[in-house]
Amino acid sequence: MMEAFDPDGIEQTVFVVGERHQTLDEPWRAYRRARLIHVNDGVLTVRTEAGRWVVPPGRALWLVANTLHCLHATRPVQLYSLYVAMEPGATFAGASGAAPLPAQTGALIPDLLVQALLAAAAELPLRQPLDEPARRLLQVLLDRLATLPPTPLGLNWPRDPRAQRIADALSENPAQSRVLEQLAATAGVTARTAARLFAKETGQTFGQWRQQLRLLAALEHLGAGESVTQVALEVGYSDVSSFIAVFRDAFGDTPARFFR
Repeated sequence: MMEAFDPDGIEQTVFVVGERHQTLDEPWRAYRRARLIHVNDGVLTVRTEAGRWVVPPGRALWLVANTLHCLHATRPVQLYSLYVAMEPGATFAGASGAAPLPAQTGALIPDLLVQALLAAAAELPLRQPLDEPARRLLQVLLDRLATLPPTPLGLNWPRDPRAQRIADALSENPAQSRVLEQLAATAGVTARTAARLFAKETGQTFGQWRQQLRLLAALEHLGAGESVTQVALEVGYSDVSSFIAVFRDAFGDTPARFFR
């Protein structure tokens, strides 16, 4: 995709763009369109003002319209971006009887049909009228999108500056062993206040939030080809078996099989 590419400048209501990058550091942007980012190969990290997502191969992230976001990948990544012009009520603009699209930003599991439709749609012209078969293809893609199940690949990020200092410190080093009392002291709050802030602003207890952060960091390391043992240590687990069990509970598969 060209650096100056602006999806809001395309007249088509819905379209798909395929991208390949050796590394990716897309700056913060917000579009009037909703955006589905499907990762074909590699691992993509997506940040918004409200959260963080790590998207491995075969998974996707739905971003509602006007969501400020940035993309990052340290290794080669291949992805498809589906852009959809939206109307109030989260329906496909201009389509009669369209299925409702997701109303909230979140990670999804595309089925094989959706993956094939994305690849086919990426071959369609961007700047000329579409014929009836092309419009039907895109409509089927949007109808299928509404049925995709969610997957826990994200993490709500606290907005309070004190909680953010704790979150940022853990993000920089997920393996650190400091307990909440120690982390809270460096942020200038009590452990009780910090725990309350995390529960209020992320919807999780501090312990749940920290575990999810470690799991997302593990996905990034596993996607870079590191061994399960090495990754377990890098994200703060001294017991590899415990790491594997927590990973399986969260993602439904072991770390060794997840990327196969």
